[in-house]
Amino acid sequence: MDLSERLPGSLTIIGLDVGGTKTAVVEGSAQAEILQREEIATEAARPFDETFPRIAELMRKTIDAARRSNREVIAVSVSIGGPLKIAEGVLIDPPHLPGWRGVRLKERLSQEFPNLPVFIEHDGNAGALAEFHFGAGKGRDDLRHLVFLTFGTGLGAGLIVNGQVLRGATDTAGEVGHLRLAWEGPVGFGKAGSWEGFASGRGLVELASRMFPIRWSRETPIREVVAAMLADDPQALDVAAEAGKWMGRGMALLVDTLNPQVIALGSLAVALGERVLAPARRALAEEALPQAVAACEIVPAKLGRRIGDVAALMAALGDEEIHTRLRTGGKIQRRR
Repeated sequence: MDLSERLPGSLTIIGLDVGGTKTAVVEGSAQAEILQREEIATEAARPFDETFPRIAELMRKTIDAARRSNREVIAVSVSIGGPLKIAEGVLIDPPHLPGWRGVRLKERLSQEFPNLPVFIEHDGNAGALAEFHFGAGKGRDDLRHLVFLTFGTGLGAGLIVNGQVLRGATDTAGEVGHLRLAWEGPVGFGKAGSWEGFASGRGLVELASRMFPIRWSRETPIREVVAAMLADDPQALDVAAEAGKWMGRGMALLVDTLNPQVIALGSLAVALGERVLAPARRALAEEALPQAVAACEIVPAKLGRRIGDVAALMAALGDEEIHTRLRTGGKIQRRR
């Protein structure tokens, strides 16, 4: 199924991109064009029941605005971090969303929007699909093996092998943030020395507080550390280089195991660029098999800052019935 083909534009999808820091609500087309977008703070530590009404209201406003522009929304699509049961849309214990543990998100959204089918996807998988169809893989018939690393507040991966997303037996394939890279180190995903502890938004703060404790603490907002990096502050660049080194060591495990053609990194890699990618490539070259390294391109997401918005649409765009309706304008049966 070619998701990048040109289709009629009057039918659209509401996408929900839920991160540990922010939540975006978008309206998107079959070609992943973003027609409108609103963003609010996730307030991840607050109970889901307290924050969900704001999200639902923003979704209703987005649907109403689409209707006023003579567009029909036909589905709700969600990109959210795991671990989760994808088909059921149940969040298990997402470390970046402590207030959302055990939430039956698909069920809640279906209750709120009973006339729209709801599709849920792990944000790593959704990002991988977005890059594969609309980013790094667009127009590349030779691309079959791609890894996407979220590199946002937390760290997760989407794994595309032989052109298909690898979800695993329990939908936890790609939970690479849980991998232990060292016996000691920052805590991420509930584990000291984990990949997420070294190389994520929270990981940057952890490293900064360890390397320069007089200047930064564990409570320092992620955006403050990132702003210093973007200003090329020498201490902040040291933190970026350290995170990049650990990012490269983690990528070496994936390169040796999966032998991908492309590893695309989202969010922070898009913002920070070579500040983290250059040390990551050096560490990768030191750790992984030379022939596998030579075959793998390490890039920030080609979709750039659009990656989260496009990823939010992928759960629905990848559904055969939704794709058929977008192509034909026909009706589909609401699935329970």
